[in-house]
This record gives sequence, C-alpha cells and structure tokens, in this order.
Amino acid sequence: MNYHLAVDIGASSGRHMIGYLESGQLKLKEIYRFENRLVEKDGHLCWDIDGLYSHILEGIRQCKKQEYEPSTMGIDTWAVDFVLLDQEGKRISDPVSYRDERTNGIQEELEGKGILSFADHYHKTGIQYLKFNTIYQLLALKKEHPEQLEKAECMLMIPDYLHYLLTGVKAQEYTNASTTALVNAETKEWDEELIEKAGLPRKIFQKISVPGTVIGEFTKEVQDETGLNMKVVLPATHDTGSAFLSVPAKDDHAVFLSSGTWSLLGVENKEPITTPESMHENFTNEGGYDYRFRYLKNIMGLWMIQNIRKELADEKGNRPSFPQLIEEAKQARNFHACVDADDDRFLAPSSMIEEVKQACRDTNQPVPETTGEIMQTVYISLAEDYKKTIVSLEKLTGKKYTSMNIVGGGSQDMYLNQMTADATGLTVYAGPTEGTALGNLLVQMMEEKEIETLQEARNIIRDSFEIKEVKPQ
Repeated sequence: MNYHLAVDIGASSGRHMIGYLESGQLKLKEIYRFENRLVEKDGHLCWDIDGLYSHILEGIRQCKKQEYEPSTMGIDTWAVDFVLLDQEGKRISDPVSYRDERTNGIQEELEGKGILSFADHYHKTGIQYLKFNTIYQLLALKKEHPEQLEKAECMLMIPDYLHYLLTGVKAQEYTNASTTALVNAETKEWDEELIEKAGLPRKIFQKISVPGTVIGEFTKEVQDETGLNMKVVLPATHDTGSAFLSVPAKDDHAVFLSSGTWSLLGVENKEPITTPESMHENFTNEGGYDYRFRYLKNIMGLWMIQNIRKELADEKGNRPSFPQLIEEAKQARNFHACVDADDDRFLAPSSMIEEVKQACRDTNQPVPETTGEIMQTVYISLAEDYKKTIVSLEKLTGKKYTSMNIVGGGSQDMYLNQMTADATGLTVYAGPTEGTALGNLLVQMMEEKEIETLQEARNIIRDSFEIKEVKPQ
C-alpha cells in the first residue's frame, strides 16, 4: 500500500491525515490532531510557529508509531501570512497573523500618496482588497521594522517555511504566492513593477513553484527526530486551493463553497476576470492547481460561531458542542436579524456575541439576547451572504448556476446547509468534510502517477465519500 501524508493546518486546528487508494477508493486515516493558536508578542497577534512545527514533527512520529510509513507528504495552511529569513536562513520576523491590526490604513496611504491605485493593482493581480493582503503586511513591517526588510534575503509564506524546516529547501508555491497581491494574473510570476512601486526588496521573492513540485526529502536531523523519511511534494499550499481540488462537482454549473473558519465561495475559471465590475464586487482571482483561477469571495464563515462557542465556555473551559449550538438556533428559528458577515468589525472583536448585538442595534433591528437568537442571527447572515455572492457571480461570469458543492468542516452543519439551499434556491451537495486534506493528498497521488487527471481524482472523491443532497424547501 502506498501511503501519503497531508498535514492540513487551519486557523484554529491542524491534523495529520494518511491517504491511500484501495480498490479504486480513496481511504483516509486521521493520525494526529492539534490546536493552532494566536499569541501576543511585542504588541502583535502572532502564530505560534514553533509550536506548530513541533506538532508537525510529533504527527510524523505518530505515523511511525501507528505503523504507517508514507512515501510522500505535503503541508497546506491559510494564506497571506509570512516570515522573513536572513542570509543564514534564520527567521528574523515574527509570523504576525492577518487578524492583527498593523495593516490599518496602509492601502489608503498608498492610494493617497499616489503610489498605487487599487484599480491598477487589481487589474494586474486580480486579487480582492483585504486589508491584510501580504503586500500591505510587508509595507506595515517596512514602517515598523525597516531593518528587518533590509536584512532579509528571503520571504516564505507559512507553509513554505514549514516545508523549509523539514527539508532545508526554500520554495515559494504558486497558490499561496498569488494571495500576496504581488503576482501578475496573466504571467503567473512576480509583478516586477508592483514590487518596485511598493518599494519592496526584489531579492526576497523566490522563484515560484507549482503544485506537484517535488522539493526534496527530510533533512538528516528531521529523519533522526522522527524515524521516517519522505519525499516532500508541494500541494496547493493555500488550503482553499486544496479544498477546491477535492470538490466532486458533476458539471461546470456548480458553485464551490469551502466552509471552515472562512467561507470561500466561488467557481473555477481558466482565465482571470479583472474588470472594474469584478473589482467593485470585490471578487478575487486566486491561483489554483494547473493554473486554474479560483474566482471567489472571502466570507467570514464559521469564525463567528467558533468565537461564540469559545465565549460560552464554563469555568472549567468546557465549551458547548456544535450540535448543541445548532439545536439552540433551531429553537430560535422564528427570530430574525441579519448582520453584514463581511464587516471588519467581526475580524477580531473582544466579544463576538456583543459585536453581533451591537451590529443589530446599529441597524435598528431586533437585538438577539439568547444563545439561540445569536446563533440564528449568524446563520441567517451567512446564508444571505452566500445568496448575495451567487447573484454577483452570475452577473460577472454570465453563467447560471444550478447547484452548490460544500466541502470542509462546515459541510457537516445540515441546519446551515438547509438555510443555504433555501436562501439561494440551489440544491446543495454537502461533503466531503476533509476537503482540504483530500485536495492535498490528490496532488501527491497525481505526482506519483497513481491518479492521472484532475477529473479522475474528482470522480474518485465522489465514489469514495458520502455526499448529502439538500434541496431548497
């Protein structure tokens, strides 16, 4: 049996998943799961990158302990965040999170000084405006710590850095690099003019590698620590890129929703759409596998629910389960209020519950008081956001969509799935749950020639996992 290892790290947790083919079906085995957390350092919200790396090593040791010896492995994470390395390959910047406030006002400053208009920027890269895009993070770092950029020899996105720790090889992968808003949508390479206009050092941007690239094997030190050696294959290192790979769509009239901490809703295109209308609707053209473009919109997603759940923990830290929260929402199904889930106010509030209440007050709506009413408000808001996004998609692409495929952890929430089907009028196909890990594994299997084409890969997903159908009521 040829085993492969996907290390899939989201904004709140990570997991090591073994995948293999057996009788034409893709089998999954979770080996190790761990928490991902933000820590405050020097006034900024940062990822515990050293903790993440120690968990990656422990998960590999668990593979050995459970008698799995994968031939290949790859890591995917969220996008936009990075570290800088010096000439000796040592980390010289903190892995600051996109939820930090250091980028406030950076884009407005660029525009105001006439350095870079967003209209020109979008036309070149096709990347939607998010205040935490990597370009703005780099410029915020330049203001606060210019000495770090002067000393830097290399920038690596988070999964690139974790791959570097395992192999000693510095490689920048395309799907994650595209989210920096510094990669030209047409050439798929770093945009030299943008880098120069932003005043960023060109030398930190490495050659871009595509998913499926073999970058090397474990260093001797990692082999000694884990007892294993593997070939490291770049997956679509942006978790949404991996998630979209695993969508078992029946035809090209389906919209895709990767539902997790973020909801990423969109379609696959062969060419970018960088029109003024697309810019106005704030759609992004993220790089995907085989140079496909993920034309989508970022929606706040289950982040709001994750925070509500955290706030409702008792004195011992026990949190209500997701099924309990869903049941509370069902009990309050007659309550109606709707907030803008994409509002920056929900990015990192001190209290998500109070922020939702205040948003309702600010818009003269009924204010949710009970847990069920809070949950119902969030569910209504997400479903309405999905509906609005699909209307925009149809207008911008000139296509009519007839179904929605939902992958990721959020595909398990059948209450939200039904509300989504009702709001959009589309039949929803929910599953598989581990969409991101599956997409990661598919790239490894295609590199190993166990699977020949992406369509074959998606057919295997459809035949291997339960896909639940939810019709609008």
